[in-house]
Amino acid sequence: MRYGQEPDLGRIPEFLLDRGDHRAPAAPPGDGDDGLLDAYSRAVAGAAERVGPAVAHLAVEQRGQARHGSGSAFAFTPDGLLVTNSHVVHGARAVRASFADGPTYDADVIGEDPDTDIAVIRIGAAGLPAATFGSSRGLRVGQLAIAIGNPYGFQHTVTAGVVSALGRSLRAENGRLIEDVVQTDAALNPGNSGGPLVDSRGEVIGVNTAIIPMAQGICFATAIDTAKWVVTQLLQHGRVRRGYLGFAGANVPLGRRTVRYHTLPNERAVRVESLEPGGPAERAGLEAGDLIVGYDGAPVGGIDDLHRLLTAERIGTSTTVAVLRRSRRLELPIAAAERSRG
Repeated sequence: MRYGQEPDLGRIPEFLLDRGDHRAPAAPPGDGDDGLLDAYSRAVAGAAERVGPAVAHLAVEQRGQARHGSGSAFAFTPDGLLVTNSHVVHGARAVRASFADGPTYDADVIGEDPDTDIAVIRIGAAGLPAATFGSSRGLRVGQLAIAIGNPYGFQHTVTAGVVSALGRSLRAENGRLIEDVVQTDAALNPGNSGGPLVDSRGEVIGVNTAIIPMAQGICFATAIDTAKWVVTQLLQHGRVRRGYLGFAGANVPLGRRTVRYHTLPNERAVRVESLEPGGPAERAGLEAGDLIVGYDGAPVGGIDDLHRLLTAERIGTSTTVAVLRRSRRLELPIAAAERSRG
């Protein structure tokens, strides 16, 4: 198993960079309710026929454990590149991918990003049916959403529903917030993780990632625009580069008098609890007890705000962090470092 290697894959497929508007088409007119049901059935069946052959069942053996897991994935290039969830393949000793009525392949993990629950794996195959990436930017609440996967090992199960909500946030297993998550009522179960959520055109609009236990019809997928960006990073670098400041913090409320006195746009801040020795925050002069209220000119009302701001572009770039220290407001120069995955 090869993790975090930078593969020699040539140029990144152009469709990963596509930012077109892929709004779902209006359903064709029918003759009354029967016509509408026929159109719905045709849309679901057509999408399943187009995408189904690209969906694989993953059998996963965990490293150092006598434990097996399973999940789903889908091919997005004909030469053996597949997308799945990070939590499906994380810590795997061996991964095997099998397609409907096809052979089983050993898979290597090219890279994974637990912060968005996306991973890319590669199998030694050519001429695979490949799913088409759509766009999540033009999605509308209420439009058709079709999930394809392998719940409980039942291979190539198709469920259908609608896009229930857009712009949701969801906690990844490592606690970081996944932004712009698609909520759907297309039924997902354990084993669906990593499979595609597609629209009526059969274009992938999300990567199925999570369900809420005991809830009915509340399921989530990482939006495909997020997934495309992550996939590009994983193919180029084997990882997603993100910045960090080197401190442990906690979200805390600010008193009204403090907010008014410093004319702050937010009523919460991040309190510095401890500092990493030699880290960016300590080098910048931050102290335990400081209240972080801004970073690089943007307001900070919580740790999630910092996560959103600490992008790869800020690594090594000098900027400022705004803190409240007792009754004073300070602007301290700081440069984020690259977060290690070690």
